[in-house]
Amino acid sequence: MTEHIRTLTTADEINAGFRVFLRAMVGLPIHDVDAVEVTDPGRYLGALDGTEIVGSTDSYGSWLAVPGGARVPHAAVTHVGVLPTHRRRGIVSRLIARQLEDIAARGEVVASLRASEAVIYERFGYGVASSARSARVNLRRAGLRPEVPAGGRVRLLDGAVTTEALAGIADRAAWPGAIGRPAGWWRLREILRAADPVTHYVVVHSTDGVDDGYAVYRPLDTGGWFASQEKTVTVTDFVALTDSARAGLWRHLLSLDLVDVIAFESLPLDDPLPLAVVDRRAVELGPERDETWLRLVDVEAALRERAWGEEDPVALRVNDPLLDSNNGTFEVGPKSVARTNAAPHLSADVATLAAAYLGGTRWRHLAAAGRVAVHDPDALRRADALFATPSAPFSGTVF
Repeated sequence: MTEHIRTLTTADEINAGFRVFLRAMVGLPIHDVDAVEVTDPGRYLGALDGTEIVGSTDSYGSWLAVPGGARVPHAAVTHVGVLPTHRRRGIVSRLIARQLEDIAARGEVVASLRASEAVIYERFGYGVASSARSARVNLRRAGLRPEVPAGGRVRLLDGAVTTEALAGIADRAAWPGAIGRPAGWWRLREILRAADPVTHYVVVHSTDGVDDGYAVYRPLDTGGWFASQEKTVTVTDFVALTDSARAGLWRHLLSLDLVDVIAFESLPLDDPLPLAVVDRRAVELGPERDETWLRLVDVEAALRERAWGEEDPVALRVNDPLLDSNNGTFEVGPKSVARTNAAPHLSADVATLAAAYLGGTRWRHLAAAGRVAVHDPDALRRADALFATPSAPFSGTVF
């Protein structure tokens, strides 16, 4: 029997789809959530076997910041899952294909997701466009260098925190890879924070009276806290819009009493924290891991929206097996992007283009891995210069 795919509309259906996602993920610490509160209306797709929902995928309407500072319409794809009784039937493939059609119909230029498995989404045109890593800071050794900026004012919100206060800061993020955090995302964080028996502490940084950063953190292993030789606080959300905010939040976190280790869950690959301490070995960086899996839903619009480096244009042939409107050759240059009938300098599939789009992956490395057909050897140099960005792309948002 072929499962029927349609939009889930009623509260019962949306919650059933959400339960499918939780059952498929096995280990997520989420219970007793009304999925209607944490999702966007009309975006939840379900695969039905008769009347039973056996697979689902969802998305939030959002924006993605691209190199140059523009924000493009973006679908944050999430809640993808299939019941273990219905695996290996092509349900995910049909759900994702239908979802891409819906996203394109909404006029959303790109989509992104966080992948539970790294071998699923490339065949649907998603490529790894940003990466991240964790960090552990030994506070016995991690004195800040004297030249680190002083930062501004840090105030405690803790239990008085509101979504409005944090969203007012996060919504101004402009670095490549940042996304708009929708209302459902914030509501889920409120629910999870309230359900956690461990206190979540929240501090906000301001410069000249303007809020420009915040950090959310919680202690680990509170049951054995005072006997522990490694009292650890983990930073679950860190947003800094300015160097002043970043430095001020560092000063707060690295000066906490009764704490031995500050653990950051996610930092950009080029985060300056190791450069800010006297003893670099006090900062233990975790391994690089994939963060943003990006899908260009409208290739031409996405290419037009981002800024480019100064270099001669490159004609790039794009192959997209799922969205035919993306197939073609595009001349990319610092002044314009246009479709062209000229012979391509480089050819790649849409997932490979997505990997390079935010500047997080070099074309020469993709070519070395056999993922780019090179018709003009100098085009790799030009493409790397055109796609280059001053900093590594980073989202910092899990959804």
